[in-house]
Amino acid sequence: MRADWIEVELDEVCQINMGQSPPSSTYNEEGNGLPFFQGKAEFTNLHPKVVKWCTDPKKIAEKGDILISVRAPVGSTNIADQKCAIGRGLAAITFPFGNGYLWYYLQLIEKKLDSLGTGTTFKAISGKILRSQKLPLPPLPEQRAIVARIEEQFSELDHAVSSLQAAQAKLDIYRQAVLKKAFEGGFTSGENWKFVELNSVSEKIQDGSHFSPKLKLDKRESGFYPYVTSKNIRNGFLELDNLEFVDKDFHDSIFNRCDPRKGDLLLTKDGVNTGNVAINTFEEPISLLSSVCLIRPKVEFLSVSFLMYFIQSPTGFRNMTGEMTGTAIKRIILKKIKQTKIPLPPIQEQTQIVQEIESRLSVADKLAETILTSLQKAEALRQSILKKAFEGRLLSDAEVEACRKEADWEPVEKLLERIKQEKRKKEIFT
Repeated sequence: MRADWIEVELDEVCQINMGQSPPSSTYNEEGNGLPFFQGKAEFTNLHPKVVKWCTDPKKIAEKGDILISVRAPVGSTNIADQKCAIGRGLAAITFPFGNGYLWYYLQLIEKKLDSLGTGTTFKAISGKILRSQKLPLPPLPEQRAIVARIEEQFSELDHAVSSLQAAQAKLDIYRQAVLKKAFEGGFTSGENWKFVELNSVSEKIQDGSHFSPKLKLDKRESGFYPYVTSKNIRNGFLELDNLEFVDKDFHDSIFNRCDPRKGDLLLTKDGVNTGNVAINTFEEPISLLSSVCLIRPKVEFLSVSFLMYFIQSPTGFRNMTGEMTGTAIKRIILKKIKQTKIPLPPIQEQTQIVQEIESRLSVADKLAETILTSLQKAEALRQSILKKAFEGRLLSDAEVEACRKEADWEPVEKLLERIKQEKRKKEIFT
């Protein structure tokens, strides 16, 4: 931090208004009352999206206030573009000289704020923790110059990210085109294909436990087993960074009924990722939650890779999920999975089709990996820009000198005293 800056707590320079949820009977979707925001679920890139209104708000944020999520996930921010009511998942922060400087600073410390969250059911931070966060405070003209420079560099970064995301979307379209062609007979003759119910060519189709374990660990301990849920199933692979573990008693209670083996197909049947499929690569026994089911093909009739790619294809996904039940949470019932019609070429032709698919998708996968790495570097660069900005290293000496010549420049100590005086006046009249 520069020598002519000072470090303050947020409470010294901001009005911080912790949200409070009104009775649910006052909510509506007809536009009566104030827009009502409860948490990050309504956030977009900049301004929250209105999905509910409230006729009896308990806490109000003004247009231009920074809205920050104080319940899991903690730290995310948006800017209120209108007067609104806020629930207990949010706090509203009023910064006296425009919201840009503080908004970017909160983006820098988002992960730190999240790490400060406590609680068993919902991780959250208190008003005391939020108010005590340190903010590097430069003179007002420097704040404006820093915001302008951040936005200039972010604009270039956003353009690059948009191009990468467009390339990602094209790869997704290409993948779907390859899979569509494969299961329309585009890579082989397509003759002698039968369509059968999945259950008729499977040894077993079974979902996991319908009861949540009393104890879960996020690290392996002796006597505990991997616990695979829908969050671990991605299309074509298992995501194990957030894998949890359950004790032997819970594992044994479900394993006789649902006993995943290496090479089984794991299908997400509940939730936002319904339809995701991956092959089980675990050498050891695992436990499944009911949101995941195993499909064990009869290998003499059906290749597990052929089945996986079929379910990922437009036709297969539609056949499998076309009659999902549920509104808020989508799900496929086991009966529907078992009755799903699948194409059944001869097993040798299935192998050939899988080879044709993988030879094409391997190129796309390498490109996708390159794009993902570039996106991760872009995010790291974004954080680097913010770090330099709030350490006082983003502006050149010449730019800082230009700030000192502006009409409203004053030592930051005087600025702080002025902010405190204005804050005291508002507190007297509120």
